[in-house]
Amino acid sequence: MPRSVASKIAALCAHRAQFAHRARLARRLRADHDETQGFTLIEVLVALAVVAVALAAIGSLIASTVRGARSLDTNLMLVETARMVTTALPDRSTFKPGNFSGEMAGHQWRVDVLPFNFTNVDPRVPTPWVPLTVLVRIRSPNGPVLQVSTVRLRRREGG
Repeated sequence: MPRSVASKIAALCAHRAQFAHRARLARRLRADHDETQGFTLIEVLVALAVVAVALAAIGSLIASTVRGARSLDTNLMLVETARMVTTALPDRSTFKPGNFSGEMAGHQWRVDVLPFNFTNVDPRVPTPWVPLTVLVRIRSPNGPVLQVSTVRLRRREGG
């Protein structure tokens, strides 16, 4: 075999060996790259579990905030209704023990006027005033009740 043909065959074999080596390196790099690319099923499930726990906590927080706001709104309406009822009470001259009730803005109310029981005052000492206990109860349409207790003074009859 001529020398030039033999050198060409040797160069071709060396080139082929180099090409095979490069192909093996490329396959190895692709294999390493494929192993690190993407997520495993366990990683995805752990991430979903973390997201689910966070969403549950946020939902619970929102629900308690809404309940608190409703409760605050109900209490505010009860107090406003109690204020309106006490403002509309009769004046001192016609105020007598007894009770009366009604409804205002969907809230039921009842006023009880009772004698004031006190132990620190001598009942034999004459005073121009008679203290009366006034109990105002307001019931909201959805159930909660507010009770306000106060004292009103009425002029003693004949005094």
